[in-house]
Amino acid sequence: MHELHTRRRIEFSDTDMAGIVHFARFFIFMETAEHEFLAALGTSVSIEENGQKIGWPRVAATCDYLAPARFGDLLDLRVKVLRKGRTSLTFAHEISRSGTPIARGQITSVCCRFGPEGAKPIPIPPGLAEKIEEAGDLTPDPSPIAHPAPGRGEKSKERAAPPSPGGWVGDGRGGPGG
Repeated sequence: MHELHTRRRIEFSDTDMAGIVHFARFFIFMETAEHEFLAALGTSVSIEENGQKIGWPRVAATCDYLAPARFGDLLDLRVKVLRKGRTSLTFAHEISRSGTPIARGQITSVCCRFGPEGAKPIPIPPGLAEKIEEAGDLTPDPSPIAHPAPGRGEKSKERAAPPSPGGWVGDGRGGPGG
């Protein structure tokens, strides 16, 4: 398996004072899609194997915000295995609403054994590794989750996170926090 599609309705608690989904919630949506992906393979993000706890801590996470989502919206979440390493998985995430791209992200998780010495990376268990395939070419497909046209992301980012009345907060270079 290399891909999973699921849906999620935006709850009031997902939104901020502006009435749009708070940026941090998108990481929760992506994590939930990963959990569903692993569940579809018959496993979880936290298991016991041979008396030892195994989990998948995140080592990298990114999200690009393309358009706002609001209370009540039904989002399509697609998660694909971008890369399967010996000890890690990198997932590509696409979030859309009725075909309109909302966000894109990537999360890398490492398979670890947890013990008194902390988390130690281990090879992905063979039974699980053989069930996971890389998605391969991630070019747009005709499905409802389509990639935005080039250049659209920057314009949409401004709509999703408008500048303060005096411009972006920061040193005046025009970027968020910049």
